[in-house]
Amino acid sequence: MARNQPVYVCGSCGGESLKWQGQCPHCSAWNTLTRVMGVRADPRGGPQPAAPAVAVGLPAEPPAEVRTSLGMAELDRVFGGGLSAGSVSLLGGEPGIGKSTLLLQVAAAVGTDAPVLYASGEESTRQTAQRAQRLSLAAPQLRLVSDNSLESIIARSDEQRAALLVIDSIQTMQTSHVESSPGSPQQLRECTAALVRFAKQGGTSVIIVGHVTKDGAIAGPKLLEHLVDTVLYFDADAGSRYRMLRATKNRFGPVNELGFFAMTGAGLREVKNPSAIFLSRNPQPVPGSLVMVARDGGRPLLIEVQALTDATRFSAPRRVAQGVDANRLAMLLAVMSRHSRLSLAEHDVYVNLVGGLAIAETATDLPLALAIASSLRGVALDGKLVAFGELGLTGEVRPVPHGEERLKELHKQGYARAIVPQQNAPRQGVAGLEIQAVATLAEALEAAFRS
Repeated sequence: MARNQPVYVCGSCGGESLKWQGQCPHCSAWNTLTRVMGVRADPRGGPQPAAPAVAVGLPAEPPAEVRTSLGMAELDRVFGGGLSAGSVSLLGGEPGIGKSTLLLQVAAAVGTDAPVLYASGEESTRQTAQRAQRLSLAAPQLRLVSDNSLESIIARSDEQRAALLVIDSIQTMQTSHVESSPGSPQQLRECTAALVRFAKQGGTSVIIVGHVTKDGAIAGPKLLEHLVDTVLYFDADAGSRYRMLRATKNRFGPVNELGFFAMTGAGLREVKNPSAIFLSRNPQPVPGSLVMVARDGGRPLLIEVQALTDATRFSAPRRVAQGVDANRLAMLLAVMSRHSRLSLAEHDVYVNLVGGLAIAETATDLPLALAIASSLRGVALDGKLVAFGELGLTGEVRPVPHGEERLKELHKQGYARAIVPQQNAPRQGVAGLEIQAVATLAEALEAAFRS
């Protein structure tokens, strides 16, 4: 609909107001309203015919969903089995983490069999082509374009009948229907909406790169994440060559699925056994170290838990947690003090998950408690021992989901002993694996430190 009067648009959330106010009525931010001048045209180019209504029946055999492989099993896993036709995905991540490299590899993999258009508003076609040469990428149907006009890019993609359109990045794109600079909330909103319409009407899959703020969220109004089908975040530990891709929203697959990649001179390579990243242990068992089976996304991961206790030199002991919730750690220390006769009131406690991964599930309770007790006693635990389970405030060991799957994963990695909650112990057992089912923290400590 055409608008004949100026409006005030929030630079933080993109919300609109008919008059200027000191505080945005939508996001409560102060001094962010900017007057937008001129007539705003309909971004669809005028009146559009009504979309036809489609009847939903119950066919005897529903049509099979067509998925396009992205060239790496880890990527297909995060997307829910591959790229769906007509889907719109938003990829965010820190500068220099490898977003453009990953999407150029994806474009080359899909461009082997289907037309693909890679549109960059940040680099020239020569720069993008040089990166493709460095990565030894060759795809007969991949086309590169350097442009920031969204209408021109959509026209090229439609002319090419592209199966995949990559936009790098949405903050550099602009549409002539909005009178503001690229990267503004209005431009981001209208450009994303136009890409969604293009994808749904023509069946072209679209992957959009989004810049992030200093807080790690995708820059622009939250509406961007509501419009798209899939939201992905690319993350890495500082100084590490490993990258983690997580789906925080996915209309075509599971949410919070996680994929692991390693940055090499030849580009990003998938890590088929991610547990090996987190198991670089000392050759000899040392006090305060234990392996646990965590579940992040849809897969079990073996992660080394490290704990260190030291006599405090301050009036109040320190509690430092890396990779786990600090409040959860404080609760575990209280449970240990009450139900295991381990006094930690005069000790600083430091815990860390190797590899920089953050785990929020409660299955970390039991291995954390055992690692802390090992460091406090100065006794190393068995190097082939693995534990998982939740601790209650009364000292009981509670079950966690997917217990049998966790046991199969640790057996596959060559571990021989496992301390698990009673309800997670399988009836038939696992061949070659000694499973010790415990009901309380005291039983778990006795089983862990037996000779």
